[in-house]
Formats: sequence, structure tokens, C-alpha cells
Amino acid sequence: MRNGYHEIVSPQSLDFRIRAILPEQYQDSYEEVKPVSMGSAALKYGPDGKVAWDDVWGSFCDLAMAGGPPHKGVLLEPGTPDEIAAQADRYQEVTNEICRGINMVTGLNAAAATPGWIQVDCANKAMAGWLVRAITMENVSVRADGKQLFLPAGPHFRVEKEIKNVITSIAKTCHYWDGHMWLAQQREIAYLFDDIEKETPLVQPSLEATAEQVARQIAERIESETGLGRSPHRYSNWLGFTCPDIAEAIWMMRALVVSNVLARREETVLFVPLNPEIDPGGDLVASALLRVHGFSAARG
Repeated sequence: MRNGYHEIVSPQSLDFRIRAILPEQYQDSYEEVKPVSMGSAALKYGPDGKVAWDDVWGSFCDLAMAGGPPHKGVLLEPGTPDEIAAQADRYQEVTNEICRGINMVTGLNAAAATPGWIQVDCANKAMAGWLVRAITMENVSVRADGKQLFLPAGPHFRVEKEIKNVITSIAKTCHYWDGHMWLAQQREIAYLFDDIEKETPLVQPSLEATAEQVARQIAERIESETGLGRSPHRYSNWLGFTCPDIAEAIWMMRALVVSNVLARREETVLFVPLNPEIDPGGDLVASALLRVHGFSAARG
């Protein structure tokens, strides 16, 4: 144990970490949360004809981190540089609307960053670290750098669909971070993340294309040692494995994020990131996945 947190030596130590990052109402019941959606909230408009983002939601579904339904069934990815260059004016409209919405629902400063991304300034590194984990599990592309968070944008994003998806994902997760966790717990999460960082850097999907050979090597190793087969789903820098059921996919997803490997799921498919800059041969991801799979089996 370091800084009061259990080292990963058992399923119980992982459960300890999982409980530590969950809002209080989930800490003793997160195994009972069902991934059932509340349905989509309708857009509301203000006198100026613009979406009143701060008046859209009265409540939110359970966090995907707690076992609730991911906000998106499949991953929402940013626009490509070619798409953005070809529709520059439309892209500007999209980024302006996303930034306006984020500011209205969270009070955080948001601005267009590198093509395809919106930069959001969080209060501190711990907040950004918690949000990147929580939003990833909602199946919205996101990355963190220090206390900055980056969310996706693209010229094809529509107000009632992708723009709403991005704004909902950060509205939902900030709602739980700010409204359902005491300041003392937020500090404990900061200590936990610092502690985990001493073990391994946070593995996020790379922004650069990853060679298929790396994905195949990881997939072959995982299948050989666990029997988990590679999913036919293909995303840039995400590698999917088909789990026996949703419950196992959820537990392994949560166990991975407290092992400093971002993870998400689509139904029973568990996705892990590829990042040659941080994890050149995929050893960090493969080792973490093998460990949590073994613990999952031990839990029954």
C-alpha cells in the first residue's frame, strides 16, 4: 500500500480503487447498477433561437463508470483534417456551438484547439483525469493533458446529434464530479491518480496512426493467454475484445481505468487503447488486460 491506497495484488484491491473514484451513491451498489438508458432529452431553444443548453437536462442516466449505459452506443470520433479543411466555415460553426454549450452547462472555458478538438480548461489535473476516464466510458473521444481536456469536433456534427452528444457527455460527467462528490473525495482521487502515475503513465489512444502489426501482436497474446477473441470492430487506435457478457466487460473496463489504461465498451466488446509513443510494443496495455482478466476470473 502507498499513500493509503492498495497496490494491485487482488480483485479486492482493484475494487478498492474502483470505489474510490465513484460518487458516494454508487460506492456500495455499483455492482447492482443496470445499463438501462433514460431516453434522449429534447432540445430547448431560447428567445434568440439558439439551443438553451443549460435548460435541456433535469437529470442524467447513471454514469457508465458506475455500470450505467454509455451515452453513445458506438464511439464518437473527431473530424479528419481533410474533412475540416474542405468545410472550414461549417467546422467553425460547430466549434463555436460546442464551446458555447460547454460554457453554459459547466462554466468551464472552452475553445477550438488543434483541428478536430475542443480544449476545455478544468479546475485541476485531478478533475481532468477523472473526466477523461468517465467520458471515455461514455464512448465519446476525449484525451487529457495536465488540467486540459480535449473533446471532439467535426464539420459533419449536427446540433441534435453529435454536438449534443459532446455537450451531454461533459454536462453529465461534470454534474457527477461537481454535484455528487465532496471536495475531500476529489482530493483523495487526486492522491490516487498521483499514486497510479508512479506505477505507469496513463495510456490514452494515440493521435497518430498505429501500425496494424502492433494490434495483431497484442490481440494474439491476449487470445492465447485468455481466450478473449479480437472483435471485428475497427477504430483508429482502439483494439476490441469480445467478453462473455456485459457484466465482465463493465468490471474489466473499470479495473483498467484504475490501472491507468483508458477503456470503454460497446455492449460486450471491451476496447483498450493503442499508443506507440507511451506503450511502443503494447506491453503496458497487454499486461494490464491480462491482470484484470485473471482477477475477473478469480471473482467468478
